[in-house]
Amino acid sequence: MHADLQSRIETLAAQDNDSLDRGAAEAAFQALLEALNAGLVRAATRNDDGVWTAQTWVKKGILMGFRLGRLSDLSTERFPFFDKHTYPLKPLTLEATVRVVPGGSSIRTGAYVAPGVVCMPPMYVNTGAYVDAGTLIDSHALVGSCAQIGKNVHLSAAAQIGGVLEPIGALPVIIEDDVFVGGNCGVYEGCLVRQGAVLAPGVILTGSTRLYDLARERIIERADGRPLEVPERAVVVPGSRASSSAFGRAHGLSLYAPVIVKYRDTKTDAATTLESALR
Repeated sequence: MHADLQSRIETLAAQDNDSLDRGAAEAAFQALLEALNAGLVRAATRNDDGVWTAQTWVKKGILMGFRLGRLSDLSTERFPFFDKHTYPLKPLTLEATVRVVPGGSSIRTGAYVAPGVVCMPPMYVNTGAYVDAGTLIDSHALVGSCAQIGKNVHLSAAAQIGGVLEPIGALPVIIEDDVFVGGNCGVYEGCLVRQGAVLAPGVILTGSTRLYDLARERIIERADGRPLEVPERAVVVPGSRASSSAFGRAHGLSLYAPVIVKYRDTKTDAATTLESALR
């Protein structure tokens, strides 16, 4: 499926600006946008073993769209908007059954937002992102370019889910089903949060972060090019660890360290359940 589109985009994206067939490139890019908007292709996919793989041809196509774009006035009466003409707002209709509450939210074209998603203002979903059914994106939350968000995820106020468009082969940030991301959390390049995990408010994760599993007495790190993985149903809170240097000890310094304090139980489930009335 979409093998022909993949071949077209990979061929066109490899051409420099002088030799690029703009007509063919624009047609291929528009076909990619339609597939992304419909959720038919994704910037990353999961196999049956739970391994995620970046779809580099999709990211190449998104980048080609920026090459093709020219700065345009895309404003409406209430919303000043100046961007590449290739990246207007996502075309949404009532039939999509996505709630976009008024107050400054934006969804860029090329992002898939499934039925039942709730968007609280102001929030932003960038191109290439995938947001699955039943997810709540709260106020001031960001879903970055190509980020993959599962079903029934709660992205609390001011949560930042980084996007990874470049380098081409890099896996974007992935949040699997039923994850709760607390307020002011940041999950950035090189991170995979497995199903049912809970990130308490203020947790910051990057691919180079060490995650300390207090419950199972281990340290979780990124290895062999794989992302940093937050285990299924892990409950992560912001913590600290003492500096090991003489200077740090002399001055009583501590370093930020995210800590898994337990794995999800019925009490945690009750505290993080999304209220069905919101839908």
